[in-house]
Amino acid sequence: MKVLVIDGQGGGLGRQLVAAVKAGYPDVEVLAVGTNSAATGTMLKAGADMAATGENSVEVACRKADVIMGPVGIVIADSMLGEITPRMAAAVGQSQAGRILIPVNMCDNIVVGIADLPMTKKVESAVEALADFMK
Repeated sequence: MKVLVIDGQGGGLGRQLVAAVKAGYPDVEVLAVGTNSAATGTMLKAGADMAATGENSVEVACRKADVIMGPVGIVIADSMLGEITPRMAAAVGQSQAGRILIPVNMCDNIVVGIADLPMTKKVESAVEALADFMK
């Protein structure tokens, strides 16, 4: 099983996801792709098995992943203050991988109908959802 974690800006959410996936599923291969080098470095320090940076890395990794995890903005072009390019959003959306998206109400994208939980609880829920893909 290959899990791809995508994040941008400082990589804080990606760091939490990588650490939680590795803690819950130590045998799962985690690839972290940051939209910038700061996010990539943060996720690598959290325990990702491999890491890369940038648009082309997102496209290539999406073709190889079984599951993609990250903030909901990774499927919205120009989100995350412009860090998600249209090609990145398309690569995530068109991937054959399953997607576990964490609602983050920022950058003019508001996800309604969900509980306003702390980020740690959202990460826990995301890792629990990963179990459905492990079957």
